[in-house]
Amino acid sequence: MTIELASKHKVPKPWGQPETGAWTSSRSTSDAIGEIWFDRAVAQPLASSLLLKIILTSQPLSVQVHPDDKFAALLGMPQGKTEAWYILSAAPGAQVALGPKVSTSTDVLRNAIAEDRLLDLLNWQDVHAGQVVYVPAGTVHAIGAGLVIAEIQQRSDSTFRMFDFGRQRELHIEDALAVAKTEPIAFQAQPREISSSRSVLLANLHFVFERIVLPPRTKWRFEADRETWILATEGTGRIAAIDLVKGDAVFLQSENTTIQVGETGLTALVSYTGPNVSRRLLKQIRSNAFARVAQKPPPTVTIASIATEMKGAF
Repeated sequence: MTIELASKHKVPKPWGQPETGAWTSSRSTSDAIGEIWFDRAVAQPLASSLLLKIILTSQPLSVQVHPDDKFAALLGMPQGKTEAWYILSAAPGAQVALGPKVSTSTDVLRNAIAEDRLLDLLNWQDVHAGQVVYVPAGTVHAIGAGLVIAEIQQRSDSTFRMFDFGRQRELHIEDALAVAKTEPIAFQAQPREISSSRSVLLANLHFVFERIVLPPRTKWRFEADRETWILATEGTGRIAAIDLVKGDAVFLQSENTTIQVGETGLTALVSYTGPNVSRRLLKQIRSNAFARVAQKPPPTVTIASIATEMKGAF
């Protein structure tokens, strides 16, 4: 049974932003912070399966692709990297790229890289706050400037860069081409609301990604029956004895605890290991007086029905 406030590890990147107090709770420095990694408060012998991070961009990231588990094993890596993005904020016109615009081939990709035309092949689209983007391993992708993104991913740093906007960092062309998918993919996941306070953003073999929206001054039972991460994105709350504000994350495992919501409510992203959606993740605790008021029962939603509805989005 574990519950702890996650530590924040700030990662400078050439495409990052000056630190913002809303996400780092610290003063700005001369470094451009591109990523904030959330980790266990104390190092553990076995690393967690998932990595939660915030990405902040003032310039576009490299065009890149991640291997799946099978290819990663061939290179001696512990696992591949499938990820998902939740857009926290987006400047007007901010874009991400996901896969090719049309069916292509490895040779076409190779020639486009050699002739500096790769950006033209990709499916670039505007994104907005609240949007969810699913990036399976093997998907060629890029993140543009002016974005703050919450990312959940398999815990892996296996990245093959294909194009880097002249930054002179190492490229990994052959490895990237070996794993890159050449068919277009669905651009974004389609969230499914399973209660008034809980939406499944997406679910796959590696992780489930949810958003919870809790009204002010309410109390909830929260059951983490597996590795679970909570990131507060708006409002305040208290999980067990841990105060939670925007930009804080909590790690839980095999823990049954409570969430007390603050005066302005609490919105948070919840990530846990897949593939199954948790049946008992969240339940409101009502006072005796409130419980006596007749409530209209919510519609019946099964894990199987959620999986069926969401299948086409992946």
